[in-house]
Amino acid sequence: MEKEENQKSPSTNQEQDKVKETDKSEENLAEENKKETEQEIKEPTPEEKIAELEDKLARSFAEMENQRRRFEKEKEDAFEYGGYSFAKEALNLIDNLDRSKQVLESDDNLKETEALNKTLEHLDIIKKDLISIFEKNNIKPIDSLNRKLDPNFHQAMMEIEDDTKEPGTIIQEIQKGFTIKDRLLRPSLVGVSKKIARKDEKNEENQENSENK
Repeated sequence: MEKEENQKSPSTNQEQDKVKETDKSEENLAEENKKETEQEIKEPTPEEKIAELEDKLARSFAEMENQRRRFEKEKEDAFEYGGYSFAKEALNLIDNLDRSKQVLESDDNLKETEALNKTLEHLDIIKKDLISIFEKNNIKPIDSLNRKLDPNFHQAMMEIEDDTKEPGTIIQEIQKGFTIKDRLLRPSLVGVSKKIARKDEKNEENQENSENK
């Protein structure tokens, strides 16, 4: 038995030596990889650090400038259009004056009386004064009559047959529109012209409609 153990021991020692050598080689590889990694991750130079700080500083200044511009724009809009809602509500005064005139003018008991003429004259003066005050505050009426319909400023409420005007021309102003600076305060409510439908054209349309049915 002792002989067998003696015979086996050299081989066992060789195997153990091989394992130790393998462990050492793995350790060496690990150390080499560590050194290579440390070499790759180099400490930035002072010049690189300065360049990085300058870049961060430039970005910070750019962001601050953008915020300043946004604040200035918001402040400017608040100053210029802060009275937008008030101005829109104030237009009701002009509407009420126009309605009052219509009521007085349609009253048979007041027609052609001196009292009616004086009242209408005073209402016109008040309306002119209001519009003058609005214009001083950059609130201006929109010109509509005899102009082409512009969806940016006008809203068509009806079509009126009229061959003397080009189709789409505004021939009636139902409610006057206004702008405040470069913004629409409210559109003008208008009636626009369209061609008079001839009897022959109407008959053709009715015939086409009956055929389609």
